This record gives sequence, structure tokens and C-alpha cells, in this order.
Amino acid sequence: MTRRSRAVVYAGAALGLVVLTVLAFGAGRFPLSLAELAALAANKLFGAGYEVAPTVETVVLQVRGPRILAALLVGAALAAAGTAYQGMFRNPLVSPDILGVSAGAALGAVLGIFFSQSALVIQLGAFAGGLAAVGLVYAVGANVRRHDPILSLILAGIVLGTLLGAFIALIKYLADPYNQLPAITYWLLGSLAAVAPSDLALAAPFALAGLVPLYLLRWRMNLLSLSDDEARALGVPVARLRLAVVCAATLMTAAAVAISGIIGWVGLLIPHAARMLVGPEFSRLLPLAMVLGAAFLLAVDTLARTVAPIELPPGVLTALIGTPFFLWLFVSARRAWQ
Repeated sequence: MTRRSRAVVYAGAALGLVVLTVLAFGAGRFPLSLAELAALAANKLFGAGYEVAPTVETVVLQVRGPRILAALLVGAALAAAGTAYQGMFRNPLVSPDILGVSAGAALGAVLGIFFSQSALVIQLGAFAGGLAAVGLVYAVGANVRRHDPILSLILAGIVLGTLLGAFIALIKYLADPYNQLPAITYWLLGSLAAVAPSDLALAAPFALAGLVPLYLLRWRMNLLSLSDDEARALGVPVARLRLAVVCAATLMTAAAVAISGIIGWVGLLIPHAARMLVGPEFSRLLPLAMVLGAAFLLAVDTLARTVAPIELPPGVLTALIGTPFFLWLFVSARRAWQ
């Protein structure tokens, strides 16, 4: 692909994200026109004096604004983490929860709900649970010297994820079926409806802290697609680089899951779509995957709150949309990994 073709792809993705953002602000139970949105934007950004109804300002700034920003943050974070994991593990079927971060975060949040804690404590519990789960997985995988390190990490993640899932099932069984169980089920399905500006202020710094190492290591990430011996021969400290990538991707995933619950398919599907457009080179792949991830989750969340009389969980829609789309990508983009 030529440089001009890549520029067209990036520009198209960015333009699509802008259009989806405008549509998300306008669509909903209280529809807003483009003129109302433009007048409010002019007032807030440039100090213009256009007349805007107080209801419009409330809907945009307090109801839809935090939710749209959360969709952009979570979608970009999950897509970036999935891109990093797929490149590191040299496996196109890897997703951000492969090392148990989602299961750990779910257990932390479920425990918070079970013990009737505040929303902030539940989010912190989810964040800490995700980090703790991946830390345990990495400790187990790093100490199994007789096997391939990548295979050891994946197997440890699968085993620990199954164990944490059993604990979650036990807590659901013990929970109050009238108060706690519906809240637990709602959280596990994933939602952006209750995201507040304070939640964004909590999650955004951690997501950014995870993105910075991935950006700084974007050139070395390509070498992880080689065997460990070949990468070491080129002077790459494979173990330290892999640890840095795991920590960065886990931090981004845990921050996203803490405020949104478990929303699947974004970290698995979007890296495939980005790779199909610009190829596997990580420095080109990462920014496009983040833009596409943000656009995908924003579109799904907009559909979730407008397509039916009741709001649908985004995690359900990502599966309904992602499954056929992934099968098409799987058939169409096999050569992208060659």
C-alpha cells in the first residue's frame, strides 16, 4: 500500500468517526438537529451568543456527552490492547481478555456489588481485580520454564479465567435475587449508560498511561512477530519487552472494563479490520485500530439506545454484529498475516 493510500484510509476513518459522533449527539429519545448542535458548539467553543434551549445543553453536556466520550475511550482502549496482544502472541484469535483481565475485573466488580459498595468502590474493585488477575497469570507463566513462554501465558490465562468465572457464578448464586443479582447481571452485560464525568476522569489517565508505552515501543513491537531467538539476535530484550506490552495493554483494558463492564468483540474484531486496510506493521496499525475501535463502539452504543423501545446492552449488539463481520474478515483477510 502506498503512502497516499494509507493517508486516504486514515482520513476516511477519522471523518467517519466525526460523522458518527455528530449523529450520536443528535440521535436519541430527545432528537437534536444539526443547527442546535452547531449553535451549542459555537457558544461553548468560541463564546458566540446563539440562543440555545437549556434542555439541549443539558442533554448534550450531561447526558450524551459523557456517554459518547466513554464509548470513544473504551473502544479505542480495547482496540489498542487487542492489537498489542495479537501482535505479541502472534495469534489473530487473541483478544484483550486472553490473560484473564476481564474475568478479574468482573470478579472485583461482582464482589463490590455483593457487599453493597458504592459505584466508585465497584469500579476500583474491577480495576484492581483485572490488574491482579493478569499479574498472577504472568507470574505463573513466567515460572514455567519448560514450555514456550507465549503458550504458558495463554494457558495460564485460560485456566485462571475459568477459575474466576466459577467464583463469579458462585457469587451470583448467593446474591439477593431481587437487588444484587439484577445489578450483577447488568454489569456483566456491559453498559455505558451510567458513565459520569468523574468515571471518565478516573479511567482516562490509566488508559493514557497504557497507551504511551505502546506508542514508544511501536517499532520494536514488529520484532515480537519473530521467534524469540531471532528477536534476541537483533538485540531485543524479549522478556522485558513482552512484560512492558502486557502491562500497558492490561492497564488500558482494566481502565475500560472498570467503567463499561464487559464488552466483547472490540479487541478481537477491530485489529483484523485495521490490519486488512493498512497491513500488520504496528506503527501504522495502532492509530487506525484505535480510531476504528472508537467508531465501532460509538455506533454500537448509539444503536443500543435508539433501535428499540428499551435500551439494549452493547455487549449483546457487539456479538450480534461482530460474529458475521468477523467471519467475513476471517475469509477475506487471510493473507494479511502472511
